[in-house]
Amino acid sequence: MKQPPIDIQIKTLPLSPGVYLYYDKKDRLLYVGKAKKLKKRVQSYFTKSHDSFRIRTMVKNIHRIEHIVVNTETDALLLENSLIKSRNPRYNIMLRDDKTYPWLCIKNERFPRVFLTRKMIKDGSEYFGPYTSVRTVRTLLELVKSLYPIRTCKYDLQQEKIDAGKFKLCLEYHIGNCKGPCVGLQSEAAYNRSIEAIRGIVKGDFKQAVQYFTELMQEHAEKMEFEDAQRIKEKLDILTRYQAKSTVVNPNISNVDVFTIVSDEGAGYVNYLQINHGAITRSHTLELKKQLDESDQELLELAIIELRNRFDSQSREIYTPFEVDLGEELKVTVPKLGDKKRIIELSERNAKYYRQEQFKTIKIVDPDRHVNRLMAQMKADLRLDEEPRHMECFDNSNIQGTNPVAACVVFKDGKPSKSDYRHFNIKTVEGPDDFASMEEVVYRRYRRLLEEDQPLPQLVIVDGGKGQLSSGVKALDRLGLRGKVPIIGIAKRLEELFYPNDPVPLYLDKRSESLKVIQQMRNEAHRFGITHHRNKRSKQSIETELDNIPGIGEKTTIQLLQHFRSVKRIKKAPFKELEEVVGTSRAQKIIDHYNTTTT
Repeated sequence: MKQPPIDIQIKTLPLSPGVYLYYDKKDRLLYVGKAKKLKKRVQSYFTKSHDSFRIRTMVKNIHRIEHIVVNTETDALLLENSLIKSRNPRYNIMLRDDKTYPWLCIKNERFPRVFLTRKMIKDGSEYFGPYTSVRTVRTLLELVKSLYPIRTCKYDLQQEKIDAGKFKLCLEYHIGNCKGPCVGLQSEAAYNRSIEAIRGIVKGDFKQAVQYFTELMQEHAEKMEFEDAQRIKEKLDILTRYQAKSTVVNPNISNVDVFTIVSDEGAGYVNYLQINHGAITRSHTLELKKQLDESDQELLELAIIELRNRFDSQSREIYTPFEVDLGEELKVTVPKLGDKKRIIELSERNAKYYRQEQFKTIKIVDPDRHVNRLMAQMKADLRLDEEPRHMECFDNSNIQGTNPVAACVVFKDGKPSKSDYRHFNIKTVEGPDDFASMEEVVYRRYRRLLEEDQPLPQLVIVDGGKGQLSSGVKALDRLGLRGKVPIIGIAKRLEELFYPNDPVPLYLDKRSESLKVIQQMRNEAHRFGITHHRNKRSKQSIETELDNIPGIGEKTTIQLLQHFRSVKRIKKAPFKELEEVVGTSRAQKIIDHYNTTTT
């Protein structure tokens, strides 16, 4: 059957919540999306003008639209998440983490065991987790086993088998890690009280366990069983220390999920914290690779559904940094102050740290990906039309108005290209005039590149504020390059970025990678210019001192400086030392010259 045109397909869509699927001519799945009203959402793709090249390309390739109607927006979110994971559409967000996680299991059996597992078996056992770290589960197991002696054997402890004497006490009993339920030394009711307390600790509720051990310690003390009281006190200390370490916020905040996001041009990083009785019982950060310039809200909504499914969260309230649309079943809170706001800030810090760690890893393992991401980020941050693969930065140097020089440093793919660095001696400007000097060097640099038919940079940076920037713009204007080569100025005091014809500076986040690259360029230009300035002054100093001595040439000057290190030391050197370096005749000429000039 021939496929009807897209506009006809759209007209048949319902105004109901659901999921839509886009296919191309070869029936390959391009995209899966959710909507409150399917018809309106799908229609928007074909009536709006899209800034994103990838969205325009996708829309151009849509040949067939399928849809699935569901009852609620929450159902649509769940279905969208499931289809993205199972079908992996070309233009959907990529979930970059799909590993298995450990669980803590309380086995469904008589005298239940408590152990770590990565497999969930539906046999009525209780599973807590999954946890993002095996170390966390092992620490928790060590804690509960140190507080409550429970069995580790796999015996089927049915009462008739215990009564028949089928089991023997093992080493675990003799070293105090088990109370011997296998031979009837511990009742099932007493054992299950321990399991109930363990269940509370795993959920983050320490109140019942602390109360139990406190009462037990007091009972032993009243009976003057001081050794037993001390043993219980040690367990109570272990528990309270663990509780203090775990509690990070108000203990009244319980059964809450916290989600925050930080993002850049290529990906979003969503951190998830689960809070129970003021303690963080789970923390995980998920990376989502962008495909169609998705907003932070779209990324966060998808990540919330994915993470709650993955970690089997039953919390009915979530905290987020901004409003998200997750249907009516979940209570969404956007904290503004107090303990709840501090939890949001803590989650954001976790997301930022994870992002920084990923960048460091990528920089080492996949430098090309790092460069591509950095260039895309700089293009967005600096409002450029193309990625600044080739950047140049100018800085003037003159100390007390002497020997004015300038430096141009070149960065390619965000890294210094030292072979392309250039020095400039100021030729047309008299005295210390930074603005005129900047205009001269920018003009000379790009006139030369035009004459030699060399590629022009995608970004020019001048060290200074509005004055230096306007000088750079004048130079580009004279060459007919204004508007063709982007140029900005960076002011040192507040790290302000100035743009031509824009009175309001741009402020980037102090931790922004784009700003760090610009600062590195500015500092490198300053260092390179200062080095040249010092060399020029030193050379001038040498020329006026040693080159004025009759019979002393360039080679002799180099010999003297290599040995004495400065003109001042040469001037004070005794005849004998000079003679050893340059011979009797030249040594005498140097002595005669300085004797004459001092008299």
